[in-house]
Amino acid sequence: MHTDVVAMHISNGIIGIPVSAIAGVFAAVALAFCVARARADLDDRLAPMAGLVAAFLFAVQMLNFPILPGVSGHLLGGALAAILVGPWVGGLCVALVLTVQALLFADGGLTALGLNVVNMGIVGAFVAYGIVVLLLRVLPKNASGLVTAAWITSVVSVVAASQAFVLEYALGGTTDLSLVGIAGTMAGFHLLIGVGEAFITAITVGTVAKVRPDLVYVLRGRRQPLLLVTAATERAA
Repeated sequence: MHTDVVAMHISNGIIGIPVSAIAGVFAAVALAFCVARARADLDDRLAPMAGLVAAFLFAVQMLNFPILPGVSGHLLGGALAAILVGPWVGGLCVALVLTVQALLFADGGLTALGLNVVNMGIVGAFVAYGIVVLLLRVLPKNASGLVTAAWITSVVSVVAASQAFVLEYALGGTTDLSLVGIAGTMAGFHLLIGVGEAFITAITVGTVAKVRPDLVYVLRGRRQPLLLVTAATERAA
């Protein structure tokens, strides 16, 4: 199977122009909405964190995981962004990274930029945020609960983003490949990638929450006594 079909970055020509154009319009509208909502979230704590998240995503997305000969995938970072800076700012961070990669490094086609933004920036970040919010309602209100939620969220959001590509391919794929085969291949490969991303996300989120729980977006407005006490104790020591 061709690498471009299984790697998360979609190249030019994999999806037809009509579907790519629709995805581009949808991505533009979604990002405009994100900008409007992000204005209410950005403050002196979230703005610097957003810059750090974008830089971190750019770095980790340059790391490719070899899966089979000629086939590789990479980390997405939607879950990490959603947890640390929220879905609105997180979606914008992922979209910014994808745009820079496409323009400067030809990583992902320009005609497919809207598709990539939808899959990784919109689906990845918003699915992740919805899942982590639900998990934090049922998991223990402590560091272990947050880390577990981050781990599960990362795996599910990566697979969800890969299946968004399958839907797009079903609507406008330009190659004669089995849709069932693509769905299974994408899900299987990105499940493995999701596990790798889950470890990185869980470690990063756990570390930030331990030192500065106030910088973790999903903890805002929630009672996280153990996290707060741990952080206060360590700063006092």
